[in-house]
Amino acid sequence: MKKLFLALCVLGVVLPYYHLYHFLLENNWSMSGFWSDIYSNHAISMITMDITVAATSYLVFIIYQFSNKKIHLKCFIKYILSLFLVGFSLSMPLYLYDNYKN
Repeated sequence: MKKLFLALCVLGVVLPYYHLYHFLLENNWSMSGFWSDIYSNHAISMITMDITVAATSYLVFIIYQFSNKKIHLKCFIKYILSLFLVGFSLSMPLYLYDNYKN
């Protein structure tokens, strides 16, 4: 299972950044239009809201775990940085990888 979570961590970085790279290439390395594109139609808005709620729930959970001393400061910082610098697609599998017990 840990190998699967590790593979998901890699995919959680590679797949989103692949699309970000191509978005930037198409827009002359500008983020202009990015925020309007993520709400461009109801299908994409649904996915955006789904991920927003999931990532917010995860953030609340991580803060709760830290405040109850179930995760150490070093891990808390790692999960928060991975969430905000890469995204939920890395941070959640990373948490699962770190906390999976055989």
